[in-house]
Amino acid sequence: MATTGRLKQSILKDAIRENVDVIEGRLPKGLRRSHRVRRALFRTSVLIVVPLALFLSINALTTGRGERTDMLVVSAPRGAPAAPAPAINAPNGLEPSLFRLEVRSVVIDPGHGGTDPGATASGVAEKDVTLDVARRLRDLLVARKIAVSLTREGDSTLSLKDRVIFANARKADLFVSIHVNSLPSVKDKRGVETYFLGTTTDPHVQQLAGDENRSSGYTMADFRRLLEGVMADARQSESRKFAESVQGGLVTSLRPVVPRLQDRGVRSAPFVVLIATEMPGILAEVSTVSNDEEARHLKDSGYRQQIARALSNGILAYAEARNHPPSRRS
Repeated sequence: MATTGRLKQSILKDAIRENVDVIEGRLPKGLRRSHRVRRALFRTSVLIVVPLALFLSINALTTGRGERTDMLVVSAPRGAPAAPAPAINAPNGLEPSLFRLEVRSVVIDPGHGGTDPGATASGVAEKDVTLDVARRLRDLLVARKIAVSLTREGDSTLSLKDRVIFANARKADLFVSIHVNSLPSVKDKRGVETYFLGTTTDPHVQQLAGDENRSSGYTMADFRRLLEGVMADARQSESRKFAESVQGGLVTSLRPVVPRLQDRGVRSAPFVVLIATEMPGILAEVSTVSNDEEARHLKDSGYRQQIARALSNGILAYAEARNHPPSRRS
């Protein structure tokens, strides 16, 4: 260890001496030949010697935690194979907001459709509600300069895989899947809830995810990749913030219309459309069709517009936080 320290100090001392000589117009011994050489050496010193001296001086210092570094740069023998490049691992806890990533485009996914009606009660089909709300939401977002694409424009049958492929091909900034809940065993339940990517031990959520994932279009061969998607930390973190913003928008906007509306909160669940899409995404259960009074509300176009506005408020609040983050300077 002592020998290494002395060697580094000797290299550093020689590098600094030669650097000072060059800056003051003196060439190091054995190199004092011509003006051309002086100029070439000056350029070399700026590009190589100065960084080398700085690098070695940093290595000679402590790490700031009371530890000495023992790094030593040694040239490989001529002809020796180059060492493999070290693997680059993503840093833990990477915060996307540090990169000022803006929100400019959204894919809206009206749940179900075609031969899959979704939850149905009191003459209301989930697939019709989700498409109508999605169209209204698109108009509201476009008016605020957000580009919007719908996974389905009409009453068409789409697998979850089709929806995922569509969203990823658009390279959208956010993904919003709209659904209507059904809780037939509890008739008085009427609430909204928003899901983000994650696992769950809640039996109700497990059953809901199983029902929604039934026509996924994926096979067992895709299972490992889907599991890896559940553990995408940065996307999961952003999805949670996005879900909190949308849930807040739903509750705040809909409670004046439906005072007994229940805030069922923000939850994590392994929905396929959230696992396989590549952008932060949520699945919003914007109503509960199994509640008779709520089903009557869903037949009203004004109430559907209110749901769309509630979703828009949550999406825009999240987008505003990303597009114009508060300054951290004191």
